[in-house]
Amino acid sequence: MSRPDRGTRAMHQALPPALRDAVDDFAEHLSRVRNRSAHTVRAYVTDLVSLLDHAVRMGCVDLAELDLSVLRSWLARQRTTGAARTSLARRAGSARAFSAWAHRAGLLPADVGAALASPRAHRELPNVLRPDQATALVEAPAGQAPPAEPGSGAAEAVPLRDRVLLELLYATGVRVSEACGLDVGDVDHGRRVIRVFGKGGRERSVPYGVPAQRALDDWLRRGRPAMVGARSGDALLLGARGGRLNPTTARQIVGAYAETAGLPRTSPHDLRHSAATHLLEGGADLRAVQELLGHSSLASTQIYTHVSVERLRAAYRQAHPRA
Repeated sequence: MSRPDRGTRAMHQALPPALRDAVDDFAEHLSRVRNRSAHTVRAYVTDLVSLLDHAVRMGCVDLAELDLSVLRSWLARQRTTGAARTSLARRAGSARAFSAWAHRAGLLPADVGAALASPRAHRELPNVLRPDQATALVEAPAGQAPPAEPGSGAAEAVPLRDRVLLELLYATGVRVSEACGLDVGDVDHGRRVIRVFGKGGRERSVPYGVPAQRALDDWLRRGRPAMVGARSGDALLLGARGGRLNPTTARQIVGAYAETAGLPRTSPHDLRHSAATHLLEGGADLRAVQELLGHSSLASTQIYTHVSVERLRAAYRQAHPRA
């Protein structure tokens, strides 16, 4: 089982053996059969342990006794303790996924979670930079760079690495984990395409433009050789000590350059949001943007159409005399 936090581990150990085994088997199913990430498995396990702990407190000593009233009671308790609607929606989804699996595995006589409703998650509009702000951010390493990372012996190479990181995040809209997971061989310079492995190990090809190609050329010719070490392997982007750049450091890099450029607080995901919004505003097809972003559902991509409408409304209010 993927390692949850200490409180969840304690609750897991306190469950009756049959329930504890069900949690472990479900986690194994998510990891090996569904190919879910360790982070996703931990989230499911945390929700499931909380649910089964609640069920035991309600008198359920066998998994077959789990019914819809227990699931609803668990969600109601979460709501009274202040859980957000997005958290409740996610936990309800975890309960439904476990119920469906347990029924298929013969552990539940019926899929009791199929009838479990959940509050519709309220989706905040993402933070989106204007095109000129995004340009200022990706070009910031050419000016005054933020302080070098501790342990870096290749100060001149760091801005080259930072520039290619920023260019790729904005040019392709990839997730920060996907950018950090790139290998040198994942870059097709001739077609200007990168091969990305997204959630669930799904592979996709994402194009990038000429500015990103220039940044890649500079990094591979002058930057990466100065930072490469025994721990580098095939990693495209390297950290201060020569290992693969990790997402936490990448987030710090983006935030530091945003501050340097005088921009609002900005994360790699904000660059992803900005890339998607600018593509749609430029006339890109919604399904093409879905493919570029690696969204499994078109519903995840449609939020960017709302962003564009909100920007249109703001421009209307500002410019139209009868607004």
